Amino acid sequence: MTQTPWEPPVAGTESEQLLAALERLRATFRYKADGLDAAGLNVRIGASALTLGGLLKHLALVEDHQFGYKLTGEPLGAPFDAVDFDADPDWEFRTAAEDTPRSLYELWDTAAARSRERVAKALSGAGMDQPVHASIDGVHASLRRLVCDMLEEYGRHTGQADLIREAVDGRTGEDPAPGWQPGT
Repeated sequence: MTQTPWEPPVAGTESEQLLAALERLRATFRYKADGLDAAGLNVRIGASALTLGGLLKHLALVEDHQFGYKLTGEPLGAPFDAVDFDADPDWEFRTAAEDTPRSLYELWDTAAARSRERVAKALSGAGMDQPVHASIDGVHASLRRLVCDMLEEYGRHTGQADLIREAVDGRTGEDPAPGWQPGT
């Protein structure tokens, strides 16, 4: 079996398994969105308004919200800090068509990198059961809950990306090929 950086370990700690599963979904999502021009990033299928560009921008927002604000209380940065999401809850999906492919890929790539750093920093001090900033009715969520929620988010959107990418150019497959690196 060829080892890839996104392949979860056969055996590992809870943190290693959860984070590797998240990395595999991130890699698969990025592979599904990779290498497209503006037309490809804006393809829609059926009645859905979803596009790969919209998913890139949405998941960049979710990365920053989940592992920035929810983890530590850090406010969202640009471009998300200037958006009134109550007035425009689908802003990232609606505006992605206005962005260049390079800016969408860069937005997602940097958000995912920030998340990796933030989670690694949190795990250097405590485990997955540590409480995070986010709370409901005064009960703080754990880092484990944030990671599991992100796994769910990527699972849903990677499946959608799978269908959209196949409609764009026929690309199918579960994981990137060994040695694959994301382009811009």
